[in-house]
Amino acid sequence: MNSITILYVEDEETDVMLLQHVLAKAGISNPLQTVKDGKMAKDYLAGDGRFADRSACPLPGLVLLDLNLPYWSGFEVLEWIRQQPQLRRLPVLVFTSSSRPDDIARAYDAGANAYLVKPNALAELASLVLVLRDFWLLHNRLPG
Repeated sequence: MNSITILYVEDEETDVMLLQHVLAKAGISNPLQTVKDGKMAKDYLAGDGRFADRSACPLPGLVLLDLNLPYWSGFEVLEWIRQQPQLRRLPVLVFTSSSRPDDIARAYDAGANAYLVKPNALAELASLVLVLRDFWLLHNRLPG
């Protein structure tokens, strides 16, 4: 499995801890960086401020992006990413609790590579993470 860094943009600490647990159970050892709001996501991806040290804060190869975030929404983060020449090919998976058709359409219109609705049950989350591992971390090829 490749060792790309995953950036998880999520403001709910419980969701972060659950994902960390399920990733570990699935044998996913990729580095996981987390930020808790849209502004921090932008700063991390731009390498600004406290995220300037790329050895400590490497550019991710995959972003898991919640939509409901403080400061900048997930939609705003996604639109900003797609405007950055060095980030426009970065795979961004919307990972949110919203299953609203208008949110799904808006996310794809803004450039999402996938739209995943967070399951309520731990077993369903574990199943989703296995699919994420197999497709995005094992089989998918990223641009060089």
